[in-house]
Amino acid sequence: MDLDSFKQMVAKNPKGFLGRYGLGNKLIQEGGNLDEAVEHLTVATQLDPTHVASHLGLGRALVALGRKDEAKPVLQAGIDAARSGRSNGGVDLVPEMQSLLRTL
Repeated sequence: MDLDSFKQMVAKNPKGFLGRYGLGNKLIQEGGNLDEAVEHLTVATQLDPTHVASHLGLGRALVALGRKDEAKPVLQAGIDAARSGRSNGGVDLVPEMQSLLRTL
């Protein structure tokens, strides 16, 4: 899906997890507004605290913005969710999150 499609999803359903995650992730992929990506990914992690990829995306965006202190608990929450068995997958993202944490 393209950026406009995700924006339409969020406009139609601001509390929809998939639109929020998709829009935030797409903004990061396309070099868009990272502050906006943080906004959408923050909502996504609130709507589904066990979605590991949302935590990773949010952590990456925060690090890119120089907000390292905010990124640490977000990345740790993603690791914890993956390891807890509460998430549907995401265990494969743990090494990347751990590596990112070590750089902070």
